[in-house]
Amino acid sequence: VQLQASGGGLVQAGDSLRLSCAASGRSISRYAMGWFRQAPGKEREFVAAISWSAGPTSYADSVKGRFTISRDNAKNTVYLQMNSLKPEDTAVYYCAARLAIVIVTDGREYNYWGQGTLVTVSS
Repeated sequence: VQLQASGGGLVQAGDSLRLSCAASGRSISRYAMGWFRQAPGKEREFVAAISWSAGPTSYADSVKGRFTISRDNAKNTVYLQMNSLKPEDTAVYYCAARLAIVIVTDGREYNYWGQGTLVTVSS
């Protein structure tokens, strides 16, 4: 599975962005999908995840209520809608795929990773 993240950019605090993660190579309909981010000088951290059935989701406390993960299996794409962005959301955002039903927050459990898209939020 190849993953291509896009949609990042430079925005102001309070703005919104929608990231997309387009998959190719095979259908991701049986994959749990996740978004992670890595800020400069910091370790990669979990942001959000969604099950293969688009049912259960999980969010980091820092983004709960502001970010929404969704997926369109027909388009082989996963999205991350980010609202009320804060400067501390500035990071490179990565999408990842896990061949499993259960969603997890540990990046080491994911099998495939995209190349990342940069989100910069100015104050």
